[in-house]
Amino acid sequence: MSKKIIIVMLLSLGLWGDEIKLPVSFAGAFKQTVTNEKKKQITYAGTIKFSNPASFKWVYTYPTKKDVCTDGEEILVVDHDLEQISAYVIDKGLDLTAVLKKAKPHRKGVYVAKFQDKYYTIQVNTKGELARVAYKDDLDNTVLIIFSDLIYSDKAIPASKLKCNYPATYDEIRN
Repeated sequence: MSKKIIIVMLLSLGLWGDEIKLPVSFAGAFKQTVTNEKKKQITYAGTIKFSNPASFKWVYTYPTKKDVCTDGEEILVVDHDLEQISAYVIDKGLDLTAVLKKAKPHRKGVYVAKFQDKYYTIQVNTKGELARVAYKDDLDNTVLIIFSDLIYSDKAIPASKLKCNYPATYDEIRN
């Protein structure tokens, strides 16, 4: 999975208005569908924890067990099936505030944003909470992420809860 795909999955919500605002933190479930140009799809599911400005943890439970964690500077991907850890430095970084400031209302509950030459569609529910994010990744796949059961907080999630945990016996790859 591309590190840019993972980073983009952070795009978030807010209240209906001129710009989307990120909460201090949120946690919930997600379903991610990736569709290639030949219309073949793969669906992932799991949970997410996000703490502003750029720390998050995705726990994939379907179809494979994988954890993806970042502190905004490095992404760690733990593939439990392969017993492997891959670490990537985020080459461009991600300024979520800048991305979300570019989001403009398209119609009620739907925003569009252009960031780093990519277009994103962000949908919020009637409460102004994040519902969906759609975009094309670097491989021209269409990515749709549907969020559910999100709980918003005005308090940060402790960094210890956003770290990827894995056995010391896993192979490690650093890029």
